Amino acid sequence: MGLYCGIDWATQHHDVAVIDDDGRVIARGRVSNDAAGFAALLTLLAEAGDSAAHPIPVGIETDRGLWVGALRETGRVIYPINPLTASRYRARYAVSGAKSDATDAVLLANIIRTDPDAHRPLPADTELAQAIAVLARAQQDAVWDRTTAHNRLRSHLREYFPAFLAAFADARGGITRPEARAVLAAAPTPADAAKLTVTQLRGILKKAGRSRGLDTEAARLHEAFRAGQMRQLPLVEQAMGRQALALPGQLDAACAAADDLEHAVTQSFNLHPDAGIITSFPGLGALTGARVLAEIGDDRSRFQDAKGLKAYAGAAPITRASGKTRSVTRRKVKNNRLNAAGYNWAFSALTASPGARAHYDRRKDTGDRHAAAQRNLFGRLLGCLHHCLTTGQHYDEATAFPAATKKISQAA
Repeated sequence: MGLYCGIDWATQHHDVAVIDDDGRVIARGRVSNDAAGFAALLTLLAEAGDSAAHPIPVGIETDRGLWVGALRETGRVIYPINPLTASRYRARYAVSGAKSDATDAVLLANIIRTDPDAHRPLPADTELAQAIAVLARAQQDAVWDRTTAHNRLRSHLREYFPAFLAAFADARGGITRPEARAVLAAAPTPADAAKLTVTQLRGILKKAGRSRGLDTEAARLHEAFRAGQMRQLPLVEQAMGRQALALPGQLDAACAAADDLEHAVTQSFNLHPDAGIITSFPGLGALTGARVLAEIGDDRSRFQDAKGLKAYAGAAPITRASGKTRSVTRRKVKNNRLNAAGYNWAFSALTASPGARAHYDRRKDTGDRHAAAQRNLFGRLLGCLHHCLTTGQHYDEATAFPAATKKISQAA
């Protein structure tokens, strides 16, 4: 007799239900969200018929947290059910719209009883892959926070100090550079910046870590800050300068977090057995490769074919057909983190791989816009990555893009 468990997850407590093949409730209860509650859950499952040889599969509306980690350690299959999916199933069992935590636990158990093939179980990734996922996602969040803080500071400076933006417009990194943030901390207003001498600017730049061209850069900034520019009223300018002093603090924290996490994630990624295969692909360095590995994991059974991986990443189009109407559009329901990493990957591959560039140009010639052509290239590279990870091979340009490689060799 098959048994299935549903857990309606909450902050303080969880409702649990165990059903059999016929949908009858075998056991149910409410457990607390702590170690004692997890022990009570294991006792409830054992009394219902759970064993080490045949662990009861679990459906739960989350894929992270201590409970999911503890359930994973028991060796059972875990189905993370999207809450939106669960709400769609609810009408099958209660057309009145009635809802309670106890009935939702039964609902989750019924989902994995009737439609297990329609839901992807939690992958059995290794401990190292899970650690890389934590670090890669945190680093990606830090980069997004850094971009947000940078945009906020730039918008604020544009309101009263555009000369500062112009002074660092041509520098790589712009106002996120350490010397730019150091100068802004010393002179947050146009009036303060105009008072700085070349010697003072040189000292600020040196303290910020710049070692080359100090005199030239100090003289350039001195001239830029003393040039004529539009100004706010004195009191308004001072107030906006005080606000500007707070914004670089947020930017400094985001930059430091992104740099620290980048070092940690690349260090962990280089220890993974798949790192060599992943970084053999054009456009995939250690950081972007770590982001890709974090989202696809190292459980080879997670994606049975490349098509499923492409759909998961949002690289495969979606078709909507009804009667005589048919449309093919981009996929909006996807793993946004993997999709963002794929955009950077495909863009970098354009200059690192002649075959990738030829594939992109061919898609553009057929009418695709830039984003569509790049998304198609990402899908092509994902298919190659799935094959290489499955077979243990490194990337080969001639195999991935045979037509383009043959054309280049003939031209040579």
